[in-house]
Amino acid sequence: MYTLPSASDATRNHLLCALPRTELEHMLPQLQPVTFLLGQVVYEPSERIGYCYFPTDCVVSLVYTMQDGTTAEMGLVGNEGVLGVALFLGGESTCSRAIVRVAGVALRFPAKLLQEEFEHSRPLQLLLLRYTQSLLTQISQTAVCNRLHSVEQRLCRWLLLCHDRRNRSELLMTQELIDR
Repeated sequence: MYTLPSASDATRNHLLCALPRTELEHMLPQLQPVTFLLGQVVYEPSERIGYCYFPTDCVVSLVYTMQDGTTAEMGLVGNEGVLGVALFLGGESTCSRAIVRVAGVALRFPAKLLQEEFEHSRPLQLLLLRYTQSLLTQISQTAVCNRLHSVEQRLCRWLLLCHDRRNRSELLMTQELIDR
């Protein structure tokens, strides 16, 4: 049986928590909890995005794949953000793969409704645009870190980013997923 998430479930995601109460209550009936497994692919490049996801305790990696098959992680999304930024920026797909690095729960929201809410809700619009700016900053910092830092420094940075995006202290993952 499906139960609607409560306001306390939704506020485990920092973006949803930052919304005015009336805006959050308006979105609650459409937010659906989903459980992501370690290594699960949430989005594939160029696939039409059907939902955006507000992680509450999972961490998802944004990975770019080159033509020769090599990959590079561009960023991480956890309880501070949202997966599916392309949706409210006018796109229907993304150029990266989204892979679950730390299993857990996210709240999904239909893509079409997010686009409508983005157009009509100034508080949501401003919040999502500020988040996009912070995500772009993270992606830029990741590029610089990948170029200038040692493997040990990059691993430490990655573990700290994962830790910051969780509501718990433990991180359950495999070496294979870290190496990607």
